[in-house]
Amino acid sequence: MKPINVGLIGIGTVGGGTWTVLKRNAEEITRRAGRPIRITAVADKNVELAKQVTGGEARVTDDAFSLVNDPEIDIVVELIGGYGVAKEVVMQSIANGKHVVTANKALLAVHGTEIFNAAQEKGVMVAFEAAVAGGIPVIKALREGLSANRIEWAAGIINGTTNFILSEMRDKGLSFDDVLKEAQRLGYAEADPTFDIEGVDAAHKATLIASIAFGIPVQFDKAYIEGITKLEASDIKYAEQLGYRIKLLGIAKRRSKGVELRVHPTLIPAKRLIANVEGAMNAVLVKGDAVGATMYYGKGAGAEPTASAVIADLVDVTRLATADAEHRVPHLAFQPDAMSNLPILPMSEIETGYYLRLRVEDKPGVLADVTRILADQHISIDAMLQREPEEGEGETDIIILTHVCKESAADAAIVGIEGLAAQKGKVKRIRLEELQ
Repeated sequence: MKPINVGLIGIGTVGGGTWTVLKRNAEEITRRAGRPIRITAVADKNVELAKQVTGGEARVTDDAFSLVNDPEIDIVVELIGGYGVAKEVVMQSIANGKHVVTANKALLAVHGTEIFNAAQEKGVMVAFEAAVAGGIPVIKALREGLSANRIEWAAGIINGTTNFILSEMRDKGLSFDDVLKEAQRLGYAEADPTFDIEGVDAAHKATLIASIAFGIPVQFDKAYIEGITKLEASDIKYAEQLGYRIKLLGIAKRRSKGVELRVHPTLIPAKRLIANVEGAMNAVLVKGDAVGATMYYGKGAGAEPTASAVIADLVDVTRLATADAEHRVPHLAFQPDAMSNLPILPMSEIETGYYLRLRVEDKPGVLADVTRILADQHISIDAMLQREPEEGEGETDIIILTHVCKESAADAAIVGIEGLAAQKGKVKRIRLEELQ
């Protein structure tokens, strides 16, 4: 059968992995796809690297658009990242009637609605399994495997850099800054790690998860994003003493009035499987009404794990390339004319538990004042920890875990506590999810 011709744009880490795995497993992949899948052309600014990787087995160019406009190319794989040239490449490929495979979560989280609409009009597919959680097939699970379910919520450790940092902080008791330097030395963190440590990368992925889980348009601009830069080793230690671990979670939760879409450090009970995902590994927990909780675990980055997802998309597109466009799996799992207009809720409306760390004067009556302020906001206490002050030390830490309440109530309580004369500085707040 006539092979499917692929144009690969970007042959860096993931692109090189895609070339290697596709070549190594060509026979298996052909048996699955029903016809050979061949990368016939590669575009990369580093032409010499591209020639070295491909060994003369594909046409090499530094002009991405020569692939996009080549009538012999059936599928364009975009692995250059970012919003600029990548968007032009994807949109022009669609305009030319080519299917697209991409790992570009940032592009899809910001411009996904426009891209998917264009693909729908042209009758082509945009596949993006590699955009979320690397080699873990969580997009496929949400779009297909769980299609019988009303998805209630999804929560994921979807950034390996931050998970490595938090694991090291917990294991070694080190500060955030010290562990970040180590992560950069080991190659887990970029020289500029902002997108990772500030939660932006995880928010891109959580945005896509929310859209597929609930059938809503991609709305990255409405996601709440909080990174891990302000976490202190003492909070990780206190959480551990209370039976919890702190992870940076991307959370998408369906509520009657809308959808919670948020990324932030989160306390999770240590007995939960997802709380024990360590190092640079990823995991996504999805709760469906019929199936209950399911977890997807594996490598969220790297050359061959991500290539695994890219090639899985190539196989899917190859299988369905000749199918009637109306009978393919929709990009965001739900039929385009059946998308929901459920809004993304503001943070003041979200409901969760809270970890509050107070630094207070060690004197009678302080705890009574704090509990009164919480009670005024109808916030009940689930657990409490008070550190014994060192001899001669006039201040101590009080850690309070609350039951579920509205963020607006927690905000008001924190303002009240910070107004107490005995409270020193700001209250440290970390959200808490039971994930039952």
